[in-house]
Amino acid sequence: MNSVEIAHVYKSFENHDALIDVSFTIPEGSIFGLLGPNGAGKTTLIRILTQISRADKGSIKIVGQEINSSHSSLFGYLPEERGLFKKMKVGELLEYFALLKGLKPAEAKQNIARYIEKFEIGTWLEKKTEDLSKGMQQKVQFIVAVIHKPSIIILDEPFSGFDPVNAELLANEIKALRDEGKTIILSTHRMEAVEELCENLVLLNKSRVVLHGALTEIKNSYKAGRYRIRGKLKGPEDNDGSWHWADKNRVGEEVRGTIVVNDTFGHHHFLQDLVQRIDLTYLEEEVPSMGEIFKQLTTSKSIA
Repeated sequence: MNSVEIAHVYKSFENHDALIDVSFTIPEGSIFGLLGPNGAGKTTLIRILTQISRADKGSIKIVGQEINSSHSSLFGYLPEERGLFKKMKVGELLEYFALLKGLKPAEAKQNIARYIEKFEIGTWLEKKTEDLSKGMQQKVQFIVAVIHKPSIIILDEPFSGFDPVNAELLANEIKALRDEGKTIILSTHRMEAVEELCENLVLLNKSRVVLHGALTEIKNSYKAGRYRIRGKLKGPEDNDGSWHWADKNRVGEEVRGTIVVNDTFGHHHFLQDLVQRIDLTYLEEEVPSMGEIFKQLTTSKSIA
């Protein structure tokens, strides 16, 4: 089942088209990447999902129903621009937002205690949020976003301000929420986080969807027939045209480098020819990173 279904959504502001015919689905209980360069339309889409704004045209369904005010309680939202009350103490702030989001006092206390322990913030409770570091504020803001146990959680640049230790802590919590059946929408420019966390994603560029699908399938579809190899030469380097060297380093009889396969011959044929000429000790197909795919699809030359 899909948590979110977006079909042919349009949104314009004065003379700017923010979203143009945007369609994709977000599977329930998954971590979904919402990607795109600055100005691609991500923030506009998030505002529509959280009902801060409305689409001009198109359909948005939340758990099978057209989006409406009753769905607000299903969402938790960590915005990129942080919004904590600076003069409020951390403990008071967490309790305030828990009650504001509809939790009963006993449940609020229980949920807060759980995150105090998990995020190790017990010594911060009497501190004002303005006295916290950026990373500490980020932890508090994340707790505010999830304290009411929402079904759909939107995280906009959640790793901002975190050192590697706390980034790992947050990543583990995001996975734990996914394992509890929550749907996580992760908007970030950190492609390493996308690689680690996301099962599916959409990539927006210039207000349009340019890529949508499962992460593994997307990466495999962008493979370019390149292999890193290492081995001992046992025959002439000339081949039958089924492959060629992209780069090569030779030390005595050993050769290392990258080869590119000629698609017209097929990979089975290329392997047969390769093993006749090189006694392989290492062979690995190059799979492009999401960072490389992102750059390829969002540069001005690649988009009409």
